[in-house]
Amino acid sequence: MPLEDDFCDIIKKARIGHDWSVEDVARITGLPGADITALERGDYPRDRAEVRALATVLELRLRPLEQIVLEKWVPQPIPSTPEIETIQGEINGYAVNGYIVHDSGEALLVDTAYNAPAMIAWLESHRLRLTGICLTHGHADHAEGIQQLLARWQVPVYLGADDVGLLRWKPSEDRLTAPNDGRAISVGRLSVHCLATPGHTPGGVCYRIDAGSQAVCFVGDTLFAGSIGKSLPRTLFTTHLDSVRQRVLKLPHDCILLPGHGPATTVREELDHNPFASDH
Repeated sequence: MPLEDDFCDIIKKARIGHDWSVEDVARITGLPGADITALERGDYPRDRAEVRALATVLELRLRPLEQIVLEKWVPQPIPSTPEIETIQGEINGYAVNGYIVHDSGEALLVDTAYNAPAMIAWLESHRLRLTGICLTHGHADHAEGIQQLLARWQVPVYLGADDVGLLRWKPSEDRLTAPNDGRAISVGRLSVHCLATPGHTPGGVCYRIDAGSQAVCFVGDTLFAGSIGKSLPRTLFTTHLDSVRQRVLKLPHDCILLPGHGPATTVREELDHNPFASDH
């Protein structure tokens, strides 16, 4: 699976996050503004010097950025975890990942993948009882369809309180539950632990489990392989970086990271290859 973000996405997210205009970056780097605009639209950089200049100004790690744009890095394939099923959907041709965590006849959803019918079909075909819906954030591509799920199963919906206003359709208040940082949610013999990670949205949450001996974290749009989601609003950029660097990437190095878009990765891969990570 290709990376969710290309070079153009990475540099544009960093520029907007710093609240700089194209003209600001052009003035500091000495690169023509037209060239920067073209790069943000998908043009390939002319050489390593151009990549280096942008990495320095945008405070991106140079070597990981070079690996992504010049060497076409992608994370190593991740073996499947028996307790986790990936469900994919799309919105306007844009692929979305959702997940089902299951054990001992029970199941917990992590995001809807904009594909509630596929979620329902998989649960019913495997005769699993849904016990809860965990939303990493309130955007439609991750939350749309909860009304269909709740019509079939009357279960809690876990969503950060600051994201409830983002929902197009809101469950009744007795269904909404705040996944406070550190809270544990049971599914079968497994425990899913809530990790507050504001940044992509004000109420963003990641969910970590230990599936056997393997740690897994569902990161939504907090982090992508080789990048991060867009900080919405832009003023959350610094908070977003802190969530990535001090929360997600402080998990064990072999922890599998399952994002809302793009391929699975690990903490180690991101420490080594994500331009937004801290140097270590």
